[in-house]
Amino acid sequence: MSENYVIIFDTTLRDGEQSPGASLEVQEKLMLAMQLARLNVDVIEAGFPISSPAQFDAVKLIAQEVKGPVIAGLARSLALDIDRCWEAVRFAKKPRIHTFIATSQVHVKHKLRKSEDEILEMAVAAVKRAKGYCEDVEFSPEDSSRTGKDFLFRIIEAVIDAGATVINIPDTVGYSNPEEFGNLIREIREKVPNINQAILSVHCHNDLGMAVANSLSAIRNGAQQVECTINGIGERAGNASLEEIVMALKTRKDFYGKETRIRTEEIMKTSRMVSHLTGIVVQPNKAIVGANAFAHESGIHQDAVLKDARTYEIMTPQSIGLATNKIVLGRHSGRHGLKKRLEDLGYKLSAEELDKIYQRFMELADKKKEIFDEDLAVIVEDITREIKEVYHLEYFHVFSGNNTIPTATVGIKVNEKLLHEAACGDGPVDAAYKAIDKIVQLPVKLEDYTLRAVTSGKDALGEVGVTVAKDDKRVYGRGTSTDVLEASIKAYLNALNRLTTMINQKGK
Repeated sequence: MSENYVIIFDTTLRDGEQSPGASLEVQEKLMLAMQLARLNVDVIEAGFPISSPAQFDAVKLIAQEVKGPVIAGLARSLALDIDRCWEAVRFAKKPRIHTFIATSQVHVKHKLRKSEDEILEMAVAAVKRAKGYCEDVEFSPEDSSRTGKDFLFRIIEAVIDAGATVINIPDTVGYSNPEEFGNLIREIREKVPNINQAILSVHCHNDLGMAVANSLSAIRNGAQQVECTINGIGERAGNASLEEIVMALKTRKDFYGKETRIRTEEIMKTSRMVSHLTGIVVQPNKAIVGANAFAHESGIHQDAVLKDARTYEIMTPQSIGLATNKIVLGRHSGRHGLKKRLEDLGYKLSAEELDKIYQRFMELADKKKEIFDEDLAVIVEDITREIKEVYHLEYFHVFSGNNTIPTATVGIKVNEKLLHEAACGDGPVDAAYKAIDKIVQLPVKLEDYTLRAVTSGKDALGEVGVTVAKDDKRVYGRGTSTDVLEASIKAYLNALNRLTTMINQKGK
């Protein structure tokens, strides 16, 4: 690989999975590994094979099935670990054994209870054993940032002589800072005589919130590989975030002068998959992949972004796999953002109508954190005095059971004329909606259906919300009743009424 490229080593499946509560099944790990390959990471650390049978099975399956990236497994500097690791990764086209041992005084003295010479001997023996299995061997002196430099330089030189092809410098507990960590990488390059025979890597944790900054500083000072995770997940406060490092290098190539092979358009999809499978929710203000990363609520910002997105966006949402940015309508929004959103919804309004709508919008925004399209529809309908219930429920009958085909008959008044239809469906709600579709004859797609209890108890009021779409129009309908079926039908008709109003309004 060119010296202008940074190797992306993804450890989401190993270090990331060590996040509290983030346990993945074997097939889930394979699914994520496949997506990481589509993201085009250079190395996938698939797991810690000796730690459990499931870990071994996952690493072995990934090695067998995933093509493209190097497939690495982690092993302590113990013969059994290395042997077990090789049994799992040997099926990969490009296997790597990653072995490690702690080198800081606090670890050597209190955890391992060995001398530095004993630690060095174990490291060299482990690398030699791994080298007997495969050419690609990575070695990590754990807790490098708190290791005495003389010993750190000595053990790095020894394991390279023993055959290590990658030397990884972990800031295991996130203790370092960017200037200090960058200087350490530069010193390794200057003072370890055989360092040019290996790739120099870094692995930073986020205990002080500096994992990404430390990694970027290391790159500036000669690191050729960075170890990171999707969404920055990992033990304690997590690892350096892959998406932040990659997009920093891409957005500020003028400063760093480095590139990666990552297909950045796959970032958002990968982030969402990791969040879904691990159950670890991405915080809204998370850089790059947070829900607010490309969202704008301030009126001044909205006005500028609508004129030229570059005013407040240093990268495009499309570059990470999002379709567009998001104009959030709330109490800080301005008239320009509101006008643009109404136009996108298909409303053609006079200046006077817009003034009245803006006033009502601001009144509502003081009560609600965010104003949604359905809220705007209600405001517009009220202000333009065109509130009209085109479709009104008169009655419904549903026949359903565990051994019968659900059938619904629905009677709807359409402009004061009673029409009724019957239909079968996968369930009572589906049957009712199909009967309504026969009456309304408005081809729509049901995108979302939600049901919740508004009150408590057996006679709780149920609220149903549905989202329906037609072409580029998308509306939300809501219905409430102690009868879930009635609430479902009311919600669907409410959405169809709003959609019809929107279509009629646009035609004027």
